[in-house]
Amino acid sequence: MTPHPQLLSKQELLALDGIALDAILTNISDALLTRGQMLATAESCTGGLIAGACTDRAGSSQWFERGFVTYSNAAKAEMLAVPCTLIDQHGAVSEPVARAMAEGALAHSAAQASVAVTGVAGPTGGSADKPVGTVWLAWCVHGYTYSERQHFAGNRAAVRAATVRHALVQLAQLLSRS
Repeated sequence: MTPHPQLLSKQELLALDGIALDAILTNISDALLTRGQMLATAESCTGGLIAGACTDRAGSSQWFERGFVTYSNAAKAEMLAVPCTLIDQHGAVSEPVARAMAEGALAHSAAQASVAVTGVAGPTGGSADKPVGTVWLAWCVHGYTYSERQHFAGNRAAVRAATVRHALVQLAQLLSRS
């Protein structure tokens, strides 16, 4: 059976420019376990793929606390307490919303680290200011919130896969800092 072209294959998700995503997840789990910490995710455009990559690993219940799939603006507000005024003022795909999602994931869980993503995966929904492939990511690690904007090329599956990979690579790097 041929996979649907819009869905991520296991190979797409595991491919990380020659580096196995599994090694990145090992670094994340080791860092969290060493500190006795847990991770929470808050996802919009990836629809739970980051949480799925984490929980695909045996033993992830020791370091993965929960994942929030907040695809709609209402879900962002209800589940993560992202202020509606923030969404109205900046749009769902924005730095303030990504940061609020990451901080909300911590506030509404028992986790000490979080990652959040919100973006335009396409093929529709883009604008001149936020074209398809625009993604805002945020991480709360070691008491600080970090954020950045990325633009990933390709179709919906490629944008989502790149977002998952980038979110996890950056998380591993942030966790490795003292």
